[in-house]
Amino acid sequence: MKKKIITIERQYGSGGSVIGKLAAEKLGINYYNRQILEMTAEKCGISADYLESAEESVPTSFLYSLLLSANPARTMEDNLPLSDKVFLMESRIITEIADAEPSFVLVGRCGSYILEEKGCFSVYIYAPQEARRERAVKEYGIPENKADNIMKKADKRRETFYNVNTGRSWQDKDSYSLCLNSAELGDELCAEIIVKAFQEYNARFKD
Repeated sequence: MKKKIITIERQYGSGGSVIGKLAAEKLGINYYNRQILEMTAEKCGISADYLESAEESVPTSFLYSLLLSANPARTMEDNLPLSDKVFLMESRIITEIADAEPSFVLVGRCGSYILEEKGCFSVYIYAPQEARRERAVKEYGIPENKADNIMKKADKRRETFYNVNTGRSWQDKDSYSLCLNSAELGDELCAEIIVKAFQEYNARFKD
């Protein structure tokens, strides 16, 4: 089965978003990351900033109340916790994009799970803590004395969101088509490897 969509899960500070964008540019296809959140926010009638805090965390009564107040005519689905509703709506948006576009790169959002039946080349980007800390400080502007704590919390949120919604383990490398250490390889080479592996894999199949 051809895998025409690339999905990327990544540790915080590993450069997964940068690598995904580079891979998309090399392939000449669209790249999606925060755009999915923004599309979901528009449909929910809630700002992307509010949804971002709920997307990869346990729902809070404040955000949940905002969602309900924005949609007075509630259905059974509306009565779900906000994090569950976000996942359902993001899943629909991602599936709609997959129906409309033959190929694209998607970072995060449990993409490998949502698009599994459509065929996706799933990638996991990771790096040692020291390298991720350095990127967080130099590129993200995170204070050095807070970097480790921020990395730990961000990865925990991503892991919880993924594990709860997929029933799988976010860090289980057996679940991915390709796993890359960005500290060892660098962003550019990681993107090149993804593109090459993606193309070589699909070349095995005849149209």
